[in-house]
Formats: sequence, structure tokens, C-alpha cells
Amino acid sequence: MAGHSKFKNIMHRKGRADAQRSKLFSKLSRDITVAAKSGMADPALNPRLRLAINNAKAESLPKDVITRAINKAAGGDVDTMEEVRYEGRGPGGVGIIVEALTDNRNRAASNIGTAFKKNGGALGEMNSVAFMWDRVGMIRYPAEAGSEDAVMEAAIEAGAQDVESDLVKPDIYEDAPGHTIWTAFEDLNEVAEALSKILGDARSTGIVWKPQSEVPVTGEAVGTLMKLLDALDAEDDVQNVYSNEDISDEDMAAFGG
Repeated sequence: MAGHSKFKNIMHRKGRADAQRSKLFSKLSRDITVAAKSGMADPALNPRLRLAINNAKAESLPKDVITRAINKAAGGDVDTMEEVRYEGRGPGGVGIIVEALTDNRNRAASNIGTAFKKNGGALGEMNSVAFMWDRVGMIRYPAEAGSEDAVMEAAIEAGAQDVESDLVKPDIYEDAPGHTIWTAFEDLNEVAEALSKILGDARSTGIVWKPQSEVPVTGEAVGTLMKLLDALDAEDDVQNVYSNEDISDEDMAAFGG
């Protein structure tokens, strides 16, 4: 297990302003419904549902909304929802993975394809960029959870693979300092539960795409890429957007918008 990895996974932010809050709540609610439909409606017996509920609570999703989302799984409308992955390239050759949850695959594909085309990107075939990523578990804790050494020790004890800590400035995973703990895909639930007994509740937990390498992006291409990522994230069907760009703080400040 590495001591402190400098490798950065670019997971596009859920939103830059309060205007994104309602969309985030909608995404979290859909995650809960689909998780409940995929197994038992009891979070104690359904690890995926348990993670979805914990993530919703971390974002202050109201308890009654969580309950409605679980109960909705008993209805028929969720049967029409399917999880779809889209892949493409952005400005500068950046790889992009888009995870969607939709009741209309044609609409989702059309809207996502249009977002790529209008913002300097191109939608590709399945697995056209995913081979450059690893599918892993990611657990996020706020800086207050403990020192780098304390969190590292807890992660090792829990069976995690790696830890990244930035306790000074907001990082690229979320808009706040904190600790990012990486796990093997199949170990996420076990590690998350073990960590919760040591560090308390995580800020977020989930299976994500972590790039194996990054693509440098500079100058005006930075602004175009950010517009593309924002356009994708704004689509109602889109749940998550991942990209593997490497942008300096100076270029982000000058061109990121």
C-alpha cells in the first residue's frame, strides 16, 4: 500500500453552485430507488442500498425523501430505468466516461452525443476509453476525520489499497479538503464498514472509475473542456462524469471559467 499517492483521478464536481443542489438530490434519490430495486429494500441486507443511503445522508438529503425513494422501488416505473455507460473524447484527447440512469436510451444517447459535439468532443464506442481506467472503490472522509497518519493507519487496518490526503485546500474529488481512500472493487463494502467503526461516517462512498494516466490540457482547450463537462453533468439522465485531464492551477484559473 503506497504511503501517499500523488496520482489524481478527475471526477467532475457534482455542481459549482446551489443551483445544482436539486439535481444532486434527484440523482441521489434515483440511486436509492435503483439500489432498492436491485435487491432487498432493507439496507441491512442490501449493501448497495446501504451505500446509497449513506451518500444521501452525507449530502443532507431529507429522511422523508430517502423513505419515498425506497418505497418507490415497489412501483413499476423504476423497471423502465436502466444504467448506461457512454464513452468519448474531449478537447486535447481527454478521455471521458459518462454514467447515465435513464428511461429512454435513445434520448440519453442523443443528448449526450450533442453535448460532446457542441463542445469540442466526440462520442465513441463502448470501451473506447474505459480500458484506460480501473474500476475501484472510493471512500471520502473530511479533513476533520483525523491526521494523515491516523487515517492511513485506519485504512491499512480496514484492508484498503491506498490513501490520498489533502488537508489544506479543496481537491478534485470534492470542494473541500479531506482524505480519499481507495479499495479494490470487491472490497468496498467491507472496508467502508470497517472504517466507519474507526473514523465514523464517511462523506461519500462508491464505485468509481480511476484513470491509469492523465492527459495534459493547457490554454483555451481548458475552457472548452470545462464547458463540455458542465454540459454533460447538466443532463438529467447523467449520474456521473469522469475525465482524465491534468490541468495546472494557473490554466484552470485563467481558462476554467
